[in-house]
Amino acid sequence: MQQLRRLIRILWVIGRYRLDDLLQGIQLPWYLRLLRAISPWRFSSSELSRGERLRLALEELGPIFVKFGQLLSTRRDLLPDDIADELVKLQDQVPPFCTSEAQRIIEQDLGQPIDSLFARFDVEELASASVAQVHSAQLHSGEEVVIKVVRPDIEGVIRQDLKLLYLIAQVISRLSADGRRLRPVEVVSDYEHTIMDELDMQREAANASVLRRNFEGSEQLYVPEVHWSYCGQRVLTLERIYGVPIGEVDRLRELGIDMKTLAEYGVEIFFTQVFRDAFFHADMHPGNIFVDIADPKKPRYIALDFGIVGSLNPDDQSYLARNLLAFFQQDYRRVAQLHIDSGWVPADTRVNELEAAIRSVCEPIFAKPLDQISFGQLLLKLFQTARRFDMEVQPQLVLLEKTLLNIEGLGRQLYPQLDLWQTAHPYLERWMKQRIGPRGVLRALREQAPEWIEQAPHIPQLVFNLLQERNREIRKPQQVAAKKRRWPTVVLGTAALASAFISATPELPHLLGEGAGWQSIALAAIGIYLIAVK
Repeated sequence: MQQLRRLIRILWVIGRYRLDDLLQGIQLPWYLRLLRAISPWRFSSSELSRGERLRLALEELGPIFVKFGQLLSTRRDLLPDDIADELVKLQDQVPPFCTSEAQRIIEQDLGQPIDSLFARFDVEELASASVAQVHSAQLHSGEEVVIKVVRPDIEGVIRQDLKLLYLIAQVISRLSADGRRLRPVEVVSDYEHTIMDELDMQREAANASVLRRNFEGSEQLYVPEVHWSYCGQRVLTLERIYGVPIGEVDRLRELGIDMKTLAEYGVEIFFTQVFRDAFFHADMHPGNIFVDIADPKKPRYIALDFGIVGSLNPDDQSYLARNLLAFFQQDYRRVAQLHIDSGWVPADTRVNELEAAIRSVCEPIFAKPLDQISFGQLLLKLFQTARRFDMEVQPQLVLLEKTLLNIEGLGRQLYPQLDLWQTAHPYLERWMKQRIGPRGVLRALREQAPEWIEQAPHIPQLVFNLLQERNREIRKPQQVAAKKRRWPTVVLGTAALASAFISATPELPHLLGEGAGWQSIALAAIGIYLIAVK
């Protein structure tokens, strides 16, 4: 009953904000066209754009739909630009829940009273979002910390809304080919994985711990320390940090921060995470980044909120680096071939056709000055082009594209003349040399050597098995042909055996005379020989 009421509420909001206009151009079944025609909102008008109406509808439907809208804003390969641009404006500002409830969850998750856990626990929250709420506190050791607490009963609410989102997605995908092209079920599935991961504070703590270890001692990025003794499934405790939110650009300028250095650091941090560590913070929007202003000439990023991270395997790293280098060398055939070799597009794709499509997208981009070229938009256009060639969705690349768009937008906001290529190009070339140069080869050999040594005793048996399998494969056609040639022999042998059995019956010797026994033996021997012979 509760789910039905929620569905009616969703349909009411869809009608109120005339979201049926988003279906323009899609051939609807007759009953949906009729329902749309008699809708009470049909004759109402709105001066708002379709993107604004969608954003307001998601805000009215609540925090789970707001989070879904934020995810949609990153899928520019699926959405028109006007809608994606509007969804970026979604603000995840949610009224806080009761502090006593937060304390109850902490005590339940950590198994101790608040007074035993903390010397001080601040009643007023620092921040409140759709998934969790943040409080400041002090440990008995004197360290200042922040505590992130998952909202009570949020998982049940999320699962209910996910069911409805899946239902809506399935309806959209069945309406028409245009609806299926948007892959709504796939988008909801991505959202489900993202939002459920964000509910697990142990997972977020592990992400923060890995990122901190990767940037230990870095002058570019600081990651707060995780206090593992005060973490649970629904509670995360981190070192409290102090800095200026990176979105406060005017204040940073007033403080004398070197904005060019800060912008370039952001790009270098991104490429370091992707190509050195293959593990990157995938939610680096301005709300999750502060700036350490202790030294204005050497500002340092401070990362927060580690619920969403991405990772790349060595093959993805290599293909991505090669693609970017080939792009800026305007070697479009190389880009097309890399897409096929990586398996991102089907193996039977015609290289010439993909090359021509990529060239038509990239040439207008490269006509601009380098400091105006958008890396993120370049990847976006690439994915949109490759989608026409049945490119499979690569979740890790979607996260990477979203992160790059965030970093790039942030960098240009800090320093409009930021030249991403000038900053990234040396890094990519250095990484490629380390990967495929002599040192890289030697390092790979050293890494693989223990496994090779462990497997060495098994190599002779593996070779023997391989040769045996090869012989069987060669002999199979010969055996089939031989069977076809000898079927008459098998028939004669079977007939001889049958005759032997018949002549061996007790009644026949009286009829055939004393030699019948020997005849039976002879017939049996002939039959066995004819059947067994190859």
